[in-house]
Amino acid sequence: MNNVKILYEDNHILVVIKPINVLSQSDITKDLDMLTILKKYLKEKYQKPGNVYLGLVHRLDRPTGGIMVFAKTSKAASRLSKQILNKEFKKSYLAVLHGKAQKKDTLIDYLIKEQNLSRVTTKEKGKYAELSYELLEYNQKENLSLVKINLKTGRNHQIRVQFQTRNLPLYGDNRYNNEKSKNLGLYAYKLEFIHPTTKENLVFKNYPSYSPFNKFKNLS
Repeated sequence: MNNVKILYEDNHILVVIKPINVLSQSDITKDLDMLTILKKYLKEKYQKPGNVYLGLVHRLDRPTGGIMVFAKTSKAASRLSKQILNKEFKKSYLAVLHGKAQKKDTLIDYLIKEQNLSRVTTKEKGKYAELSYELLEYNQKENLSLVKINLKTGRNHQIRVQFQTRNLPLYGDNRYNNEKSKNLGLYAYKLEFIHPTTKENLVFKNYPSYSPFNKFKNLS
């Protein structure tokens, strides 16, 4: 199944690890995407005829790996989307930054999206963007910081833009730091939400082992 790891599955949801450089959903490139991969998996596993329903409730950028949840019913999709709207759906990331980050900080900006890029603008023109982070480890030899990020809002390329504007660009970011041929140092390592039917609070964690994360010892 294209090396997609499944963390959890029941009749309502499917929690998986999105590999790096795989689309969340199809685009004009027609490259393979998570929705197509997982629909094929469900169709084959349960021998379902016709189209298989699978709801995309949130996305990860193509170069970003990590945990995603998909809805297997429209009711589950609606309830998860409502949690995102009510800020009950919590996403946490690990990021590798160039430079030495502070021990902890909260970043607040107003972002505007122009074509397929985002940038910081004024309160009047942009959308509110907030994240908080803490420094887990600093690699002095390579001048790299490993940080844990709690995302408060989900703006387009928010993490990449907010750190880049503070001279802490993400490792391997070819869009905002012109750094090609490297893995993007961004990974969605933790996802927390309420199960759409059982109402149980679910927490999933997964840690990356590939570069640049393997340059650090203190991943968790």
